[in-house]
Amino acid sequence: MRPPRKPLPPPRVRREPPTIEEAIIAAQGLTDDIPAQIEIAAGLMGVTEDEVRPHLARMNRLRSASMPAPSAVIAGKRTVVVERKPSRTPGARPLITLSGRSSSAG
Repeated sequence: MRPPRKPLPPPRVRREPPTIEEAIIAAQGLTDDIPAQIEIAAGLMGVTEDEVRPHLARMNRLRSASMPAPSAVIAGKRTVVVERKPSRTPGARPLITLSGRSSSAG
C-alpha cells in the first residue's frame, strides 16, 4: 500500500495587466467616445487617466493616418461566380467550381 500523497500547493497564477496599446485598442473597440475610451483603458491598466491621454492621442493620429479611403475598399471587392458542371459518369455527384472575377465599378 502506498503512503498518502502530500497535498499540492495552490497553483501560482501570473497576473499581467494589458499593455497600454492593448488597453486602448480594447477601449476603441467598445466605444467611439474619446473620454470613455480614456476611462476604460485606465481602468484596464490600473493607472490614472492622465497617463493614458497622451498614448490615446498618439494612437488616434497613427490610426487616422493609416486608414484606407472608402473608395479603395469598395473597388477591392471581388465577385465570386459558382458554376455547376454536369458529370460525365452517370450517378456521380456534380462538380461545383468557384472562380473569382473582378467586378468593374462604374
